This record gives sequence, structure tokens and C-alpha cells, in this order.
Amino acid sequence: MKIKFYVLMSFLIVLSACKKNEQIAVADEHENPIAKKVPKELIANDDKRIDNYFWMRLSDAQKNAQTPDAQTQDVLNYLEAENSYLKTMMSGTEQLQDTLYKEMVGRIKKDDQSVPVTDNGYSYYTRYEEGMDYPLYCRKKTGSDNEEILLNGPELADGYTYYGIGGRSVSPDNNLMVFGIDTISRREYVLYIKNLETGTLLTDKLSNTSGSAIWANDNKTLFYAQQDPQTLRDNKIYKHVLGTDQSQDVLVFEEKDETFNTYVYKTKSNAYIIIGSSQTLSSEFQFLDANTPNGKFKIIQPREKNLEYSVDHYANDFYIRTNLDAHNFKLVKTPVNDTAKENWVDVIPHREDVYLQDFELFKNHLVTSERKNGLSEIRVMTWDKSQDYYLDFQDPSYRTYTTNNLDFNTNILRYVYTSLTTPSTTYEYNMDSKSQKLLKQEEVVGGTFDGKNYVSNRLFATATDGTQIPISLVYKKGVEKNGKNPLLLYAYGSYGINQEAAFSSNILSLLDRGFVYAIAHIRGGQEMGRDWYENGKLLKKKNTFTDFIDCGKFLINERFTSKEHLYGMGGSAGGLLIGAVINMEPDLFNGVVAAVPFVDVVSTMLDETIPLTTFEFDEWGNPKEKVYYDYMKSYSPYDNVEAKDYPNMLVTTGYWDSQVQYWEPAKWVAKLREMKTDDNLLLMDVNMDTGHGGASGRFERYKRTALTYAFFINLDRKNLK
Repeated sequence: MKIKFYVLMSFLIVLSACKKNEQIAVADEHENPIAKKVPKELIANDDKRIDNYFWMRLSDAQKNAQTPDAQTQDVLNYLEAENSYLKTMMSGTEQLQDTLYKEMVGRIKKDDQSVPVTDNGYSYYTRYEEGMDYPLYCRKKTGSDNEEILLNGPELADGYTYYGIGGRSVSPDNNLMVFGIDTISRREYVLYIKNLETGTLLTDKLSNTSGSAIWANDNKTLFYAQQDPQTLRDNKIYKHVLGTDQSQDVLVFEEKDETFNTYVYKTKSNAYIIIGSSQTLSSEFQFLDANTPNGKFKIIQPREKNLEYSVDHYANDFYIRTNLDAHNFKLVKTPVNDTAKENWVDVIPHREDVYLQDFELFKNHLVTSERKNGLSEIRVMTWDKSQDYYLDFQDPSYRTYTTNNLDFNTNILRYVYTSLTTPSTTYEYNMDSKSQKLLKQEEVVGGTFDGKNYVSNRLFATATDGTQIPISLVYKKGVEKNGKNPLLLYAYGSYGINQEAAFSSNILSLLDRGFVYAIAHIRGGQEMGRDWYENGKLLKKKNTFTDFIDCGKFLINERFTSKEHLYGMGGSAGGLLIGAVINMEPDLFNGVVAAVPFVDVVSTMLDETIPLTTFEFDEWGNPKEKVYYDYMKSYSPYDNVEAKDYPNMLVTTGYWDSQVQYWEPAKWVAKLREMKTDDNLLLMDVNMDTGHGGASGRFERYKRTALTYAFFINLDRKNLK
């Protein structure tokens, strides 16, 4: 999920960070920034909480005001002080950060190009020119070498501190392209339409959108999602006709249930436009013939609690992935003219030991993405059932997925394979002959990388309740299990999102310095099937935290590391994980990084004006109900900060974050400063120009990664002395 302060400067009288009651003067810039306390009483379910830092929250209007009011200035002063304090306390690591940054960007091919994707007579790709932070979006007509530059990223982004290019969609006649632009970093996109024949922009400009649009087959009608301006929930689908003002756009669907999000897409067959509505436990889809954009959408299956499904089209049927009587999901089909669930016929029945993730439709083949025993698999079947087999993969832990299979009339499947020791590799696979062609492998520039120099493994830790938790880990050959290795343990554990064992050239900077890198596949994801998710959310959320703790203890017991050398990291909901874990087991880690962390769970989930809150009640619970309120409060990191020792900590956030508002980590850091009894580092890095995803440029983002790694490396070096 997501899924201000007032700083007293050196000449002011403040409460000291050593937790004494007397007032002292902050002597110099090495003193912790101290936030003023303004007690605010918060009451829910007959329970009273006092939030001393509630005042840190600014409205969008305050953030966008040209002249800051007093509260805004207090916030800006505090955030700036935190950044200054971070710089001071990390001052001995500038050379290390610079070295790490140069290593990471040095492994990236500067003039790289993506694998071309063929669609409707053109080959589309992106490419980077030497030294450029943003790509060129290009295409070539099939059989031609003449390149068309559709969007020039470096030119467009020039002068912006943040520039995000959203979805891009070309009209069926190949002459127009709609694309989204976000220059704020809050995922609020403006849609533009470019004439690809003349290179000019049309006058059409669609504001406050999700960042993409879908063409009807008439080449002049677009469907797009618009956001609620306050909550940023995609709640309306509009129809726009080229050459008209946005004020004339027709509202074709409004999602009035605040727990649902809405979106629009086109089937692979290009025959239908689909409007989807979904939340954690329910979904609903409507369809319209793409040749008749002025027609009326028809519902496929009305929404029901606990009924999830997704839709694509082939011939006379819709193919539907659903959990109807199938908690691990199954594949069904139904006639286009008779779509209610009573008419759904099994294509791939439910299996207790296999989780159906996705499917791809081809003229002669059906391809599914599945998970078994925690590992991803690709299954290929012919419609006549003459062939049915799985692709073979050898690594103990890996990631594989189908990608960019836009052509329906082909026997060629495109997929990606990667592991902790194998860079991302794209293949074209002939589903009839079972032969494959390597299209591209991510190049690790420099010539020093060889996957054979590293060891990857897959282990299982026993959780508190006896559940076996998979751990994927990698380290350099020669590392001994002697309890002295620094080890970074990473996890997420929410929304059913899997943390895959994929290659990252950045991690080499840790591995080559003796670190072990481990991914804990904790409950809350879906690595081990749907039950894995169900047992890591709502009133079972604490399984996520105890799983992570148990994985850390297991790695210590196996002598991969020790408490003095164990480090933890998670971002967003994974930042919640880190916050909860250090409250529960503060002495397990020497240091942790909580990136854009969702840590003020109770207050955020009580506030339905905050983006992402309402349609996440089925993930976290609705705290207006006492049973969920009490449970949330029992683990919410901010509400459970205590007067005790905490590990060294680095917290990161973005001022424009729309998913986890900056004030959550800022309040958390302030409260930790007030309460903690140790002398360990507590640092916060506030990027004043970005949001949840960080910097938009190709290389700029690695500066924060370098800071994070330097934090871990420096801590471990100090601990060895």
C-alpha cells in the first residue's frame, strides 16, 4: 500500500535525543533533527490514541502552493534538516557511494535496445543512446530499415526534475499514438495524441487520467480511465472522440463502490473493448464490440463477493481465469452471447497443488503460467490436445514468464527466463518443434561477470507454526558458512505479489564484497499457491512478520550469518514488514532499510480520503470494525514504537508519493527519535522531487541504491573493527 515537522535549529532549545527530560541546546549539525510535538487525540472504536506528529500531514493544496504557509514551511524545514543530517552522518561514505554508483551504472549497456515486438505490420522497440537517461521509442515497418522515432525521451524530459512516460497505444490504422505523461511523480497523467505521419501533436489533451487509453477500431474513438482528484482512485471510464474538448467526453461507466478500481483494455483478438472493475476479493467485467464504440457495454458476470475472474477472447468464446469453486484458480470458457457463470465450462480444472497465474491464447495453442512448489512454470497445450507439456528449467530458484505475445496467428511463444545467477534472457520458442532461439540476454558490461562464479540455492526455514518457508539465496563462490558473512534478507509479503528469484546486476556490488543475498518468500505473496496469500493478510497478517523473523533466525542457525551481520530490507508494504519486525525482534538485525514504508497502518486505513485506502479493506481489514482495528493496532509499526533499543535504520521516502504519503515515514522517524534508547543510526532520505517509484531517469535512481548499499557496507565494516 500504499500501498510538517518543525526543526529546532542549533540556536533553539529542544528536547535532547538522549531521552532526558531536561532541555538542552542542540550543539551542532551532528545532533538529531527533533520534531515538535503537537498532541492530537484520535478516537475510534472507543479507543484513544495520541499522535504527537499528526500535524506533519500536508494537503495537496499546501504542497502545490507557491507561497508556503507556516505549517508547510515547518514541514519543509524539517525534511531539509533530515536530509542534511543524513548527509552529515553518511559523510564518510561519499567515496564508497560514488564507487557503488559507478559500478552499477558501469554494468549497464549505455546504447542498449529492447527486443523488437511485432504488431500490426510494425516492429516496435525502445533504445538508449550513449549517456542518455531516457529512451527513444521507435518503430520500423515490417521489411524496412527506416526508423521512426515516435517519442524522443531525452528531448521531452529536458528541463524536468521528474518525467514519467506512461502507456502508449497506436491506432489500428497505425497513424496515431496516444501516450501519457506525468511530470509530478504522483501517477497523475495527461494524455496526448500524436499524428505519426506528420509528427505533430493533436489539440486533444486529456487530464487526470491513469496514463493510458484504448482505441476503438474506428481510429478516432478512445476509452480511458479518469481518477478521483483526491483519492486518485481510477473510478470513471470516459469515451473521447478526436477533435473534441475533454469537457465533451462521454462518461460510459462510473465505479461508485469506493472499494473498487476500474480500468479498460482490449482483448488480444482486438475484437472487444473490456472495462474491468476489481478489488481484493471481487471483480467484474463488461465488454463492447470494438467496431461499435457507441454501443452499450454488457456485463460478463455480475460481481459477487469472493468471486474473481479475468477475461480474454478467442473465436466465439471468452476465456476466463477464475476462482469459482477453485481457490488456486482454473480456466473456463463461455460463449460470447451467453456469459454468466452458469455457462462456464472447464478448460483446465482446478488443481490443489498448482496455482494458475495467467494464460495466453494462440490460434493453435493455449499457454498457461503456473506455480508449483513455489516455482513458476510454463505449460504449452494444443487445442486438439495432441500436445501438452512443460518447458524445462534447471536452476534451483528462478523466474520465468511469457511476454509480448501480441500475434495470435503464430506458433512462436516469447518468454523470459532469469535466475539469481542468470541475467534476464528473452527466447522465442517454437511450440510445435520445441526448438528455441535466443533473442537477447541482458548484458552485464565490463566483461568481469560470470554466473559460474556465484552459487544460488533454495532452502526452507521452519516457521513458528511449522510451515516451511522457501528462501532463495545467492553468494560468491568461496563464501564459507562460518557465521561471519554479512547477509541482506529481502522480502515483501503482501497483495499476493510474488518476490521472484530474478537476476539483478546491482546485487553484484554486495556479493563481490562478501555479502550473501537472500529472498524470503513469506506468506502474503502467492509463491506457494493461493493459501499462501490468504494466510498472510487480514487477521493472519502477523504470519508475514513471523515468517521473516524465522527466516532470519534460520540463516543464522545455518551459519550463513549472525545477528551482528544480518541486515533486512523491504519497500512499501515491505517497509511495513520491516517496521513490524523491528518492533517484535529489535535485536535480530544489525541494520535495516525501510523504503517508502507503509507504517502508520491504523490512521491511514481509517482515512478514506487517502489514495488506495478504500479498495484495500480486504487486504488489511476495515479498522472501523473493532476486530480489525484491534488487530491492526497490535502490529502497526508507528503505533508500537517503544522505549527500547532499535537496530541501525535508513528510511527513504518521496515528497510526492501518492501510494505511501511522505508523512508516514516522517512521523515514524520522529517518534523513533523520541522513544528509542540506543545510539544507533536513524537516518531518513527524502527525495523532494519524486514519488513512490523514485527517480524517473535511467541512471539517477541508482544514487539511492548506492546510498542504501553504502549504509549496509559501512555498518558491517564498523562491526568488524
